[in-house]
Amino acid sequence: MKVSGRTSRLSLSAGLRAIALAVGTLLVVGTLSSCAVNPATGGANIVLMTEKREKEIGAEEHEKVVASQAFYEDEELLAYVREVGAKLAAVSHRPDLEYQFNIIDSPDINAFALPGGYVYVNRGLLTFMNSEAELAAVMAHEIGHITARHAVQQQARGALAKTAATVGGFVSAVATGSGYVGSQISEVASIWAQSGLSGFGREHELEADSLGAEYLAAAGYDPIAVIDVITVLKNQEDFNRKISNNSGGYHGLFATHPRNDTRLQQAIANVAKLTDNEITQTDNTAFREHVDGLIVGARQGSRTQDDRNRYYQNLLGYTIVFPEAWEIEETTTTVTASGLGAGELRVEAQRLQDNIEPRLFIRDKLGITNLQKSEPLEQYRLVGHTGIAQSAETGRMERIAVIYLGARVFIFHGDIQNASASDDVDTQLLTAIRTFRAIQRGETSSGTEMRIKYVQASEFFDFAVVARSSRIANYPEETLRLLNGYYPTGTPKAGDWVKLVE
Repeated sequence: MKVSGRTSRLSLSAGLRAIALAVGTLLVVGTLSSCAVNPATGGANIVLMTEKREKEIGAEEHEKVVASQAFYEDEELLAYVREVGAKLAAVSHRPDLEYQFNIIDSPDINAFALPGGYVYVNRGLLTFMNSEAELAAVMAHEIGHITARHAVQQQARGALAKTAATVGGFVSAVATGSGYVGSQISEVASIWAQSGLSGFGREHELEADSLGAEYLAAAGYDPIAVIDVITVLKNQEDFNRKISNNSGGYHGLFATHPRNDTRLQQAIANVAKLTDNEITQTDNTAFREHVDGLIVGARQGSRTQDDRNRYYQNLLGYTIVFPEAWEIEETTTTVTASGLGAGELRVEAQRLQDNIEPRLFIRDKLGITNLQKSEPLEQYRLVGHTGIAQSAETGRMERIAVIYLGARVFIFHGDIQNASASDDVDTQLLTAIRTFRAIQRGETSSGTEMRIKYVQASEFFDFAVVARSSRIANYPEETLRLLNGYYPTGTPKAGDWVKLVE
C-alpha cells in the first residue's frame, strides 16, 4: 500500500503525542504516588485525591447509604454509640475529621466505614458484643480504615490499573476481603460501602486492627478487646459452617484473620507495651442498659392494626391508616391494602435521586402527564403531590400520589375498581394517603420482635435449660451461647450478667 509523506508525518505526530500523553500520565501518577503520605502510618501510599475530595465523596456516599439502608431509631443507644466513637476519634491520627457514627437496622453481623469519617455499625453486630471495650474495638477498627485511607487507596489502585491498561496493557488486581456478608452488601447503594462491607484485604485489615488497638489504648480501653471481638465472630463463623456444611466465611469484618493470628497478637502486645495511658477496667453498666431491649435477628411482622386499621412499616419508618376492614399484604418494601372489589392502594418506596418538586416527579419520573384534580400535599412536615389519572395497565382511573420522606420518595397507586362508587372510593384513598407520616419515637409498633433481656446468672444457670423456654426457634442453646461469648462450651458464674432473648 502506498502511503503519502503527509499521512506518514501525521501518523508519526499522532504517535508521538500518544507517547507523550502516556509518559505524562505516568509522571503525574508517579508524582502523586511519591507525595502521598499515609496520615496514620507515615508510609507512602498511592492516592489520587485530596482530603477535601475524600470528604466530599464520603458525604455523597453517605446519602446513598441513607437512601438504601434503614437506620436503627433508638436515640439513647445511638447517643451512647456516638459517645464511644467520639472518644476514639479524638485520639486517632485524624481527629479533625467530622466523624459521624450511625447504627444500621440490619441483622447482618458487620460494620463498615466510608471515607471522610463515616462509621456504621449493624444492629446485628451489637447483639453479639458483650462489653463497651468490644464495641469500641469494632469502631476503632473502622476508624483505622478511615485514618489510613484504605478505601481511597483501593480506589486509587483501580484508577491506576485503568490508566496502566490504557498506556501499556498492565493489569492490576486489588485484593478485597472475601466472605458472605448476608443480603446487605447487595442492597446498599454505595459502591464504597459495599467495598467496606466485603473487607479491604489482609494487609489493610491487619493495619486497621493495629491502629484500632492503638486508639483503644489511647482512649483507656484494653487493646486485647480486638482479640475478644475476633473470637466472637470466629465462633459465629464456626457455628455457621457447622449448620450449613459450608466452608465459607460469613462477614467482612475481621474476615481475613485466622483465629490465632500471631502477627495481630504481636501488634497488640506492642501497643500495650508502648502506651502511656492507664488501661482501666470499663464499667459495663451503661453498655448493658443501652443494649437491653435491642432487637435480635430480623424484624418480625412490621404491621399492627388498631381499630382504625393503622399500619406500621418499621424498616422504612412510616405509618399510614388504611380504610377500615381493608386487607393488608406486605413485602419488605411494599404494602398493598385491598377493599373487597371497591379499590386497592399500593405503597412503594424509591431512593430520591433528583431534587425536583413532587409534581414534576409524577410527570417526569412516573410519566404521567394527564393528571386531573392535581393538588399539592403538605402533612406532618412532609411534602408531596397527588391527582387522578387513567392507568395504562388497567384503563381504570387511579389515584396517584408521591410523598417525600427523608431520602426516599413514597409512591401511591390507588386503583378505583368500583366505577359506580368512584367518588366514594377515591375519597377513601385520598383520606388514607393524607394519614401517611413518619413513625414517632416511642410509638407502638408490632411488638413481636425478639429482644435482648439482661439477667444475672444463678448458681445453677444452664444454657440448655434456659434454651427450652427461649423464643429462639432454631438452635436456641447455641445462639444464646454465641450471644454471650460462651460458644461452644462454658458456663457463667453466679452473679454474672447474661443475655436472654424474650
